[in-house]
Amino acid sequence: MEIYYNSTRGGENHVTASRAILKGLADDGGLFMPEKIPALDCSLRELSGMSYQETAYEVMKLFFTDFTEQELRDCISRAYDSKFDTEEIAPLAKADGAYYLELFHGSTIAFKDMALSILPHLMTTAARKNRADKTIVILTATSGDTGKAAMAGFADVPGTKIIVFYPKGGVSRVQELQMVTQRGENTAVASIAGNFDDAQSGVKKIFGDREFAAELADRGFVLSSANSINIGRLVPQIVYYVYAYGKLLENGEIEEGEKINITVPTGNFGNILAAYFAKRMGLPVSRLICASNDNKVLYDFFQTGVYDRRREFILTTSPSMDILISSNLERLLYLASDCDAKATGELMRQLAENGFYEINTAMKEKIADFTGGFADQEENAGEIRKVFRDTGYLMDTHTGVASSVYRRYREETGDQTKTVIASTASPYKFSRSVMEAICDCTEEREALPEDEFELCDKMAEKSGIPVPMAVKEIRNAEIRHNRTCRPEEMEDMVRQILWQER
Repeated sequence: MEIYYNSTRGGENHVTASRAILKGLADDGGLFMPEKIPALDCSLRELSGMSYQETAYEVMKLFFTDFTEQELRDCISRAYDSKFDTEEIAPLAKADGAYYLELFHGSTIAFKDMALSILPHLMTTAARKNRADKTIVILTATSGDTGKAAMAGFADVPGTKIIVFYPKGGVSRVQELQMVTQRGENTAVASIAGNFDDAQSGVKKIFGDREFAAELADRGFVLSSANSINIGRLVPQIVYYVYAYGKLLENGEIEEGEKINITVPTGNFGNILAAYFAKRMGLPVSRLICASNDNKVLYDFFQTGVYDRRREFILTTSPSMDILISSNLERLLYLASDCDAKATGELMRQLAENGFYEINTAMKEKIADFTGGFADQEENAGEIRKVFRDTGYLMDTHTGVASSVYRRYREETGDQTKTVIASTASPYKFSRSVMEAICDCTEEREALPEDEFELCDKMAEKSGIPVPMAVKEIRNAEIRHNRTCRPEEMEDMVRQILWQER
């Protein structure tokens, strides 16, 4: 069955998958959503015997219906290859009563690799299908991981350029070094004097500037996005939840049809939304546990039905979750309003103009599958330390938030449903915070080396986990990108980069 896409705000309808992937964002500022969420057309038992690549095809073929089988299989085989350091692509680790779905075995050691390894192939295939004759400019804001994963994916891909904006001081040192050392003649990155929401709002503003779009078109460019607002990012994320269920079944951890819970450390809401899509497709999922850090705007939303970004922005040890405007929540609102684009657009208008909105009772009932929780930085560090000491399993500071939230949920509800926790990054990506968490005493913590890479060596020594290649590669890499600007200068920075590189 052919699946077409509509804007969550009603301005564009009946758009093909390839066109939606190419555009990234609808002209009215809305996000593309399938006209219906398709059901899985293979059995859970069949899924249990599939490789990651086979599972990816079974999921993606249902959404990307204007891609031929050969086109889609080619994209999948190019994406999920030897750049991942495990054959499973997304292995499950059982520890402390939960199943940690490790999504960090790709080339940039974070979960963004799972979707951004395939997006360049989907996008260049979509460009051919739509006879696109302009250079695609990937414009992205990052809270730390998307930027590097997108640049790695698009580096030197013909017919593309990529520009990434990140908040200076709002990402870990390893995250920053991964971006500023990125090779590729078509890559560019700039820090901004602001936070992630400033970067994300600036990118959205550029996408909404029609005069600038015309100016770019005159010079042979067209904008697209690699953020999770792009449906080509979101759909590949569904795959690993379906795959995880299949592996639990294959390994005898669950019975066929048995429901599981899924806990996700959440910032921009794309990763947990993909789990919700998997549930809507027929995957046996009970609760979706949305884990927040101190910036608990999503926790408050699920508690009250009020989304309110008018609060202090807190820099934490889990920087990829330091977000007050969760873009992908718009897609959930659209579904919860029975795909009422006018209602969704009005809520987004209220958020933009007033800084908050409140959903009605009917919408609250439609999102009852979700429950929220949050962990502050002390609880996060305590969870990392406890699980490491009890089991030897070491997690990063985002997975620590999710694990802590899940532990409290289980204690408060008594819910013993088997639970998958999305483990979204290698502990080496946030080595200082992780090492401080697992030190045995204050003296050991104070003796930690200042140098980031010496710290990684200490982590390897203490944990027995080898330093990943992604960290080794940046140890002595040349700094290639040193641009910086204020949020209001982002559009001019795009001009400077593109005009200069012509």
